[in-house]
Amino acid sequence: MEEPDARAGSSPDAGGVVTAVSWTTAVDRDLCMGSGMCAGMASDLYALDDEDRARPVRTRIAPDDRALDAADSCPAAAILVRDGDLLIGPRP
Repeated sequence: MEEPDARAGSSPDAGGVVTAVSWTTAVDRDLCMGSGMCAGMASDLYALDDEDRARPVRTRIAPDDRALDAADSCPAAAILVRDGDLLIGPRP
C-alpha cells in the first residue's frame, strides 16, 4: 500500500487517495477600511488595490495560520476564511 502524500496541503481521504486541502478567503469591500494590516502580515495572501481596499491575492489558498491571524487582526472584521462551508476566521 502506498503511504499518504506528506506534502503540505494534501491529506488522505477514507479510501487512501490523496486529495488537495484548501481554504477560501474573501474580503468584504464594504467593511474594509484599508488599514493594510492584512497585507503587512501576509503580503502573499492579501494586497491593497487602487482604492486602498484589501483583496485576496488568491481566493483559494492552502491552509495557512497567517490567513486566520489576518482575519483576527482586521480592525473592520472584513476578512473571512472558510474551510469548505465552515467559517473558520475570524476566530471567536
